[in-house]
Amino acid sequence: MLTAASLSPQNAFRRVDESADENFYNFPRFVTHIDEQAIRAVTELYREFFPPNGAILDLMSSWISHLSEDVAYSRVAGLGMNVEELAANPRLTETIVQNLNADSRLPFGADEFDGAAICVSVQYLIEPVTVFGEIARVLKTDAPLVVTFSNRCFPMKAVYAWNALGDEGHVELVSEYFSQTESFGEIEVSRHLPFNSDPLFGIIARKK
Repeated sequence: MLTAASLSPQNAFRRVDESADENFYNFPRFVTHIDEQAIRAVTELYREFFPPNGAILDLMSSWISHLSEDVAYSRVAGLGMNVEELAANPRLTETIVQNLNADSRLPFGADEFDGAAICVSVQYLIEPVTVFGEIARVLKTDAPLVVTFSNRCFPMKAVYAWNALGDEGHVELVSEYFSQTESFGEIEVSRHLPFNSDPLFGIIARKK
């Protein structure tokens, strides 16, 4: 239950379920967490911002990356929590099993990637600014980070701040993650708000 105490600054990035994330993700979930229209909106953002033949980092990845089937990339590195989901993802050229809440250091060198994505998972990060800083480190200059989310989540694992906010509050929160990182330029916001489909919000900024 959310209370005034739980939403204090020192608790904003705690969760109702503070058990090990590995326990929650120890079995695969071969499902999509947003509907087909929202998935198409994600794919169109990737088509717009990720350069063909580029090296792409898919963070908090799973069995599907929502990259356009007709666009080739030289490298798609998937970092996620479940080995079976990652193994089933046909777009990944390499996989890393890692819990960013336990270890935010990305196992890549500086300036390796032409783009990075976090799809419908940013709400689970307990140190998002630290993670965004690491993403900036591994991105090339002017490469985009595309963060997408809807109004769905596992509330027991989402941080208190996320559970307390609505859609536009989430837009402001993720924009603040970019701003506090101080490594990204102008922030762009994309809103896909169909009448009979999941909403899809995209927050995008390029590494300075």
